[in-house]
Amino acid sequence: MHDNDVVTIRLRCCAMTLALVAIAGCDNRFAEDVGSGISIERGKLLVDQYQCGTCHAIPGIPAARGTAGPPLQGFGRRSYIAGHIPNQPDLLAKWLIDPRAMVPSTTMPSMGVTPNDARDMAAYLHSLQ
Repeated sequence: MHDNDVVTIRLRCCAMTLALVAIAGCDNRFAEDVGSGISIERGKLLVDQYQCGTCHAIPGIPAARGTAGPPLQGFGRRSYIAGHIPNQPDLLAKWLIDPRAMVPSTTMPSMGVTPNDARDMAAYLHSLQ
């Protein structure tokens, strides 16, 4: 192996390492936060329990095939909730609790979601990449 080959291999390894560090160090504000008690898995169960799939198609929820609301596939990559509200976990939780308080003209009904349930549901929805 020539010196140039060794240098090329080292540069590629460094580049891959930097890329992995950058990805791992990204601000993943939607990640499950064990210390705060937020649970993506519980959120998934709650999304099913509150029957969100009546209106939305939702990956990971087999019976969620609704078409009245938008499909929620890739929700974590979206910039806005309902086209108006920045897609942030705390705002999504507020939206799930009382959608009309945030967008009065929305057709999304209030489903009686509690603040604790809304946090977990928001975590699950944000995990949908």
